[in-house]
Amino acid sequence: MRRFVIICIITLSVFISCKKDKTDIVINDVDMLLPENSKHPFLFANGDELLLSFTHQINDSLASVNYAEYINGKWTSPIKLTKEYDLFVNWADFTAIAKNNDNILIHYLKKSAPATYAYDVHLMVSNTNGDTFGSDFLLHNDDTATEHGFVTLLPYKDNFFATWLDGRNTSGGAHGEEHESSGAMNIRAATVLSTGDVIDDNLLDAKTCECCQTSAAITSNGPIVVYRDRTDDEIRDISISRFVDGSWTIPKTIHNDNWAIKGCPVNGPKAAAIDSTLVVAWFTAANSVPKVNLIFSSNNGRNFDKPIQIDNGKPIGRVDVALLDKDNALVSWMETKKDEAEIKILKVHKDGTKSEPITIANISAARASGFPQLEVVKGIIYVAWTDLNGETTSIKIKSVDSTIFI
Repeated sequence: MRRFVIICIITLSVFISCKKDKTDIVINDVDMLLPENSKHPFLFANGDELLLSFTHQINDSLASVNYAEYINGKWTSPIKLTKEYDLFVNWADFTAIAKNNDNILIHYLKKSAPATYAYDVHLMVSNTNGDTFGSDFLLHNDDTATEHGFVTLLPYKDNFFATWLDGRNTSGGAHGEEHESSGAMNIRAATVLSTGDVIDDNLLDAKTCECCQTSAAITSNGPIVVYRDRTDDEIRDISISRFVDGSWTIPKTIHNDNWAIKGCPVNGPKAAAIDSTLVVAWFTAANSVPKVNLIFSSNNGRNFDKPIQIDNGKPIGRVDVALLDKDNALVSWMETKKDEAEIKILKVHKDGTKSEPITIANISAARASGFPQLEVVKGIIYVAWTDLNGETTSIKIKSVDSTIFI
């Protein structure tokens, strides 16, 4: 009996000594030289590489779209892809970038008519690892002066997968509040070839929430798309459509939050996948109770486990997610604290076990702070966001070793 007690004490001592204390956590600033009033960062990682796309607001009417790459611990000098007076620059609908071997695809939004939310999705592709880019082209095949945006881009086989919200049927409906006589916002998906051609344009859902970000992941079974849906009764929960055996499945709700809300909450889901493991994070405020949930699937999104609530009780959402392995996910979100907000991250095991959250930064809770970005490259966690200083914006990036959660 005494020997058993001694073994237990030794085991407990080892566990305590290995547990990370918050004072041991080192959060590093990732330095890069960007012009004043840079904003709306987007991070893309493919396991070994990290890319950043962002907007530079040159003046009230002129803006540029730029990107940089993180190589050997340093950011390359930003490359300006376009500078125009009619770019659509928005805190929630921002440019994205993806890389597949030596091919890089980036999108930006450009006004198509004087109406506030009439804009198109323009794409540019490089086949030379970013040295040169071809001329821009449209992602969608309609010519309506309506809203097109909230794009997700991912490498897929030798090309790229894209999904987006498409307003071709809204006929001038207002952003987030369509007219009775207007059609609904829909969600579409397509393949973008490295040659600059768009093929396999498919309608996934004819009625969706109007201005929540889309997300997608490539599972072992093929692409999946997650987004905020919209029923005739204004239930706006998260749905999934999967590409199976050459066609898209009928959308299915991943969990019945039953959030009834008449307007768009501007708070989309995020997904990540490794082989058949899929994880989705999202914000809901059903019954006026705000939550950030995470859910696992072990069969490419066909079925899901029970959702895991990960917030501290006062979330405002703006989530992101990454998989460390098939059993463990990292989640980031914004949580209110007095007059500001905190960017928090934590690790979640598929069995529901959660680490203690850590605070990456204190930031403004205003819309202009945008949607913080989370990526993991070679065991290092990177978080980027828009920092507000009066009327001036800048992009901040911090890194932390993922072993803090061991």
